[in-house]
Amino acid sequence: MTYKELFSNYQIVRKLTTIQFLAYFGTWFSNVAIYSMLVDFKASPILISIVVAMHFIPGILLSPFSGTIIDRIDAKKLMGILILTEFSMTMCFLLIENINDMWMLLIFIFIRMSASSMFFTTEMTLMPKILNANILSKVNEIHSMIWSFTFTAGMALGGFVVHVYGTSTAFIIDGVFFILAFLSLLNSSFIYQHELHHEKIWHSIKSGIRYLKENKHLLHLILLHGTIGVTSFDTIVTLLADYHYKYIIAVPLAIGFTNATRSIALMIGPLLISKWLTKERLFYIFLLQGVGIIIWAVVQKDFYFGLVGFFLTGFWTTTLWSYTYALLQERVEQKYLGRVLAYNEMFFMLINAGTTIFIGFMALYFELSFVTIILGLIFILMAFYYKNVILKL
Repeated sequence: MTYKELFSNYQIVRKLTTIQFLAYFGTWFSNVAIYSMLVDFKASPILISIVVAMHFIPGILLSPFSGTIIDRIDAKKLMGILILTEFSMTMCFLLIENINDMWMLLIFIFIRMSASSMFFTTEMTLMPKILNANILSKVNEIHSMIWSFTFTAGMALGGFVVHVYGTSTAFIIDGVFFILAFLSLLNSSFIYQHELHHEKIWHSIKSGIRYLKENKHLLHLILLHGTIGVTSFDTIVTLLADYHYKYIIAVPLAIGFTNATRSIALMIGPLLISKWLTKERLFYIFLLQGVGIIIWAVVQKDFYFGLVGFFLTGFWTTTLWSYTYALLQERVEQKYLGRVLAYNEMFFMLINAGTTIFIGFMALYFELSFVTIILGLIFILMAFYYKNVILKL
């Protein structure tokens, strides 16, 4: 089924896509404003990496609890609460005035990303319940493209807004996206069988962990998907803009254009790869992802060649994300979906946060190109892990 046929035949897919686009765009639109503030405040690489990591830490700490909450509460009500929480915290960013307010910024980011992480897991739990299994992978692919596009294009447009109008305007516009997402949610309805859970939350958490222990193949799939979190390049892009690109172009524009380039790759990649991809060929996609990152490492100091290199890092990422997620989704029993996908999100965010902290510390002692090469090698190693371990499960 083509994307056009999917949107034409499934109204629920159109509605979910609209909500996803607005909510995810809102999540990432103001990031350039945050990173630009850090550069203006003369923040150290460590502080920058901590702020970036704070976007992922909530998913690590709260996932055991969010999974069981998602399995218990009606999806539409929960999604509405989470969108309004993100809106509130985005407006609180307007209170940040100097580097002494960083403690407030970290709190606001933690709360906003807690809501964002739970919103994402709620959607990924909802989709297998309301969509046919034969279109789930395709819908995941669309979802991945939306997430990837809004992650980078949101920051690209945000960079332009910050450069022209300032950070406060960017935060206000960001809040509008969340309001639009909430209004779209109000006009939607999701028909599915909501299972009632009578066991206590702690017992629910334990049963989810027990289910994973009894199905160890799921742990391999969680590890496989989590590797995609290594592509958390925000710290590298911000430091490149500060160390090299600012002599060519303004920092907000450098961050924005760099992410816009990756955004294009994230959109084009799955359109060209998905028809060719099979479980066996996924091995080559992991290899090519690693090679793309290494090429970027070699040319990243030059702004224009760096754009080409960054394009190569994004070309394979959406396909890897959506395909590995679908491999996990289709192997989990529905009543455990919320919990298992929450644990998956926890591990994915752990990899994201660990990567950003790793980059921040390594940048104090090594060239960014060397650090980037290490990240590329991880994908090459994972390719052989997939071929020699996971394919044989």
